[in-house]
Amino acid sequence: MIQIGTTQIDLSDPLALAAVIGGVAFLVLLVLIVFAIRAAGRSSEPVIWQMSQLSRTVEGLASGQEQLAGRLGTVSDAQTNGQTRMVQTMEARLAHVQSQMNDRLHANAMQQARALAEMQEKMNEQLRGGSEKTTKSLAELQQRLQVIDRAQENITKLSGDVLSLQDILSNKQTRGAFGEIQLNDIVGKALPSDSYTVQAKLSNDRRADCLIHLPNPPGPIVIDAKFPLEAYEALRGAQTQDQKARAQTLFRQAVRAHIKAICERYIIEGETADGALMFLPSEAVYAELHANFPEIVREGFAARVWIVSPTTCMATLNTMRAILKDARMREQAGAIRKTLSLLHRDVEIVVERVAKLDTHFTQARKDLDGIGTAAERAGKRALKLDNFDFEELAPEADSPLESLTQDPPKS
Repeated sequence: MIQIGTTQIDLSDPLALAAVIGGVAFLVLLVLIVFAIRAAGRSSEPVIWQMSQLSRTVEGLASGQEQLAGRLGTVSDAQTNGQTRMVQTMEARLAHVQSQMNDRLHANAMQQARALAEMQEKMNEQLRGGSEKTTKSLAELQQRLQVIDRAQENITKLSGDVLSLQDILSNKQTRGAFGEIQLNDIVGKALPSDSYTVQAKLSNDRRADCLIHLPNPPGPIVIDAKFPLEAYEALRGAQTQDQKARAQTLFRQAVRAHIKAICERYIIEGETADGALMFLPSEAVYAELHANFPEIVREGFAARVWIVSPTTCMATLNTMRAILKDARMREQAGAIRKTLSLLHRDVEIVVERVAKLDTHFTQARKDLDGIGTAAERAGKRALKLDNFDFEELAPEADSPLESLTQDPPKS
């Protein structure tokens, strides 16, 4: 499409195309005429020759234009026919495509309707299942909330127990009772009940928290369950260096005083062992002593007071249990030796009685042999009596009655 001013020229139209080509040819001819007129001023003969050439050229152009017009007409007719056939073909194809589209749209609509029905059914099933799961989840959630409520009650109760435990540990007497309970629990798990005594009274009117009945040596050993918690709490709560130094001094003094008291009260020559145990029911206090106060531990060794925690106390009690087991095995070994001695005497008595019985059996065997011999001899004589002939008996022969009345020889 070409627009010249207000006029629009469609190049797809053959007539418009032919007009455009004619106009271009006319312009070219005018240009040639102008060049020819200019060249005419220079030479007349070439002008005549050029004019003749120009006329022939114009005739050729006219002939070509006529041929072009005829060809353009033919092309226009062919294009018109082709466009008609194309329109018909496109209409047929459009009708076929429209029919196919209608069929496909109908099939898609049916398929989508079925898919929507299936999806709706699945959604209904999922909603029903989701409703059941939601109901079940709500029931489980309610149960868990009940469990959480009970746990909250237990936590509240436990917090109260913790506060009561702090109250217990803040009091010296109740703290000592707490240590004794923990010590009794450990000793009861490690040793048999007849190998220790709780709150045993000593000859100096002192009561030991626990007295282990070990054999001599080393002898009964005392375990004290008190511990200096106030000084330790002050040490833990110290903020500045001065407070820490004062707390360390107080802690040393408290532990040393406790070691001295145990040494004086629970180590009695001839009655207890030459040492005692100081039980600390807190691993933290035990670790603090060994980490930062090794001199206190060495002083305890020198005073024969050994500091133990729940863990080391259990190990020590297991060692004591082995000692008690060995002592009882030695006692049982003495009883076994005594029983073996008595058994040996019983065996000797059995041997003596078997020898006497063998003598009796030998005499009885001899008596039986004599009885057998006498019976055999009696049988022979009875046989002689059975065969005896009184008429043939000689007068000087021995009388059978005499032979029968004779005593048999002694065996």
